[in-house]
Amino acid sequence: MTASGPSEALLAEARELLGDFPVVDGHNDLPWALRSKAWYDLDRLDIAADQTGRLHTDLRRLRAGGVGAQFWSVYVRCELTGDDAVSATLEQIDCVDQLLARHPAELAPALTADDMEAARAAGRIASLKGAEGGHSINNSLATLRALYALGVRYMTLTHNDNVPWADSATDEPGVGGLSAFGREVVREMNRLGMLVDLSHVAATTMRDALATSEAPVVFSHSSARAVCDHPRNIPDDVLALLPANGGVAMVTFVPKFVLPAAVEWTRRAEENMREHGFHPLATTPDAMRVHEAFEAANPRPMATAATVADHLDHMREVAGIAHIGIGGDFDGTAFTPSDLSDVSGYPNLIAELLSRKWSRTDIAMLTWSNPVRALRDAEAVSRDLVSRRPPSNATLESLDG
Repeated sequence: MTASGPSEALLAEARELLGDFPVVDGHNDLPWALRSKAWYDLDRLDIAADQTGRLHTDLRRLRAGGVGAQFWSVYVRCELTGDDAVSATLEQIDCVDQLLARHPAELAPALTADDMEAARAAGRIASLKGAEGGHSINNSLATLRALYALGVRYMTLTHNDNVPWADSATDEPGVGGLSAFGREVVREMNRLGMLVDLSHVAATTMRDALATSEAPVVFSHSSARAVCDHPRNIPDDVLALLPANGGVAMVTFVPKFVLPAAVEWTRRAEENMREHGFHPLATTPDAMRVHEAFEAANPRPMATAATVADHLDHMREVAGIAHIGIGGDFDGTAFTPSDLSDVSGYPNLIAELLSRKWSRTDIAMLTWSNPVRALRDAEAVSRDLVSRRPPSNATLESLDG
């Protein structure tokens, strides 16, 4: 690597490798960006056109980035609760379905690991759905099953706030991890074949879920706490549990989660957003003008692909090469690393890993094989559980009182 970026030879090798083993990205918030910026007007924000400057994601840049499978987040904010959260999640699911219907030559609906492999063989981008936050099911296992029937293949147990049955990493402790109903949610997700996503949850919740789950878990977009001490990241003792579970921790690119110098800067930037009447995660044009004015007066510490690679080096050392992946969180963050500014940037990260003497086999596991294997293993667990366990009709009240 040079100070100005990867050599052309390393980039060419990275792109060639991604042609064979493209990126399975664990988390992209494009559906929420389409909601917040255009209320799902897919003509106004058409990802078949160049959306540089408006979105992190469009079809051309997905191809340039070597993305072969994408978990599209059907996230809704924690301010939406109860039936409002469920309805908004359904609208997000519908948005993904509209995208798939509009772009069938590029985006392939995927429900299984076999679907992912078939899409790769056909040169299409396998498209899966992930619900971000247990508030999306409104404490209802029947609603969980309905989301699965609509194609949701992971659920993040919390977002930034606690749910009644699980603690978030960025809220005050509530039930001390998972409650009895929370453990039942995990068991029902195992029975369905829905991956349990532990990004955003408290470390206590991570440990409880790993102790409960009979199938591999994922962290769809989290990095290493030992490298950047942020509660959204994964402690080493949890990373060390992944080999026995079979799970996969997918590194994220969000600067405040990967670069220690960005943590305090981001706290101040988010407070500035609140003072101007915006949600800290807002990325509308008016919100971005506020962000940009703050950044002009307060230069931002810049993360790079090397910053992210530092996390991957550590996660590989603790969890093992078979238990790591990539989840960029594009279109869900206002700020990105300088050379991972949108979905076209993945070759820069792969080139950085090649410069660190990662083998082609290791990188193929990171980009493609590990998350596909985790979903396939979850499907196998589901087949076994369905054969001997009926759907759970437990309620929050019946288990937690």
